[in-house]
Amino acid sequence: MSYTLPELPYDPAALEPHYSAAIVELHHDKHHAAYVAGANATVDKLAAARDGDDFGSIVGLEKTLAFNVSGHVLHSVFWKNMSPDGGGSPDGELAAAVEESFGSADKLRAQLGQATTTVQGSGWGVLAWEPLAGRLVVEQVYDHQGNVGNGAVPLLAIDAWEHAYYLQYKNVRADWVKAFWQIVNWDDVAQRFAAARMLRLA
Repeated sequence: MSYTLPELPYDPAALEPHYSAAIVELHHDKHHAAYVAGANATVDKLAAARDGDDFGSIVGLEKTLAFNVSGHVLHSVFWKNMSPDGGGSPDGELAAAVEESFGSADKLRAQLGQATTTVQGSGWGVLAWEPLAGRLVVEQVYDHQGNVGNGAVPLLAIDAWEHAYYLQYKNVRADWVKAFWQIVNWDDVAQRFAAARMLRLA
């Protein structure tokens, strides 16, 4: 029941020139791996707290677990959201939902791109399925936790932490977001969308 680091679905160099192999390797093998290790270590600490009936550190442990598990989830989505054969626009039912929720794929790109570029500090821009209303939403995720009501399912995640782009794009986050659209894997997003639509809350 421990968390594990998923393998990359492509060679680290496969996303070049839009995303360098050096960043992919460092990002996956070090940063993502650290969230997995942090989640597992925190689960062990929570088990020790339960066994010892000592919950003095529960607030910090719960926050640490949420931070690391959320980081693991978003990174796991992020890697599959990219493809060397990516780019273009969504089609099929996903395209229809994008048009219903945002007006067009271009308007989605504009809103999600701006949300990603302007997230304060470290964070993410995320396209998510909000199951209560049954619609797509854009989230600004601070650190790893979303600025939207509980229950939204991430479908498309753009990492805006500096470690995700700084070696290649320096401090110009907008250039990284522009490059991301050249490698976005809409097929993966569509599969996540189809699965998320089965979720119902309340």
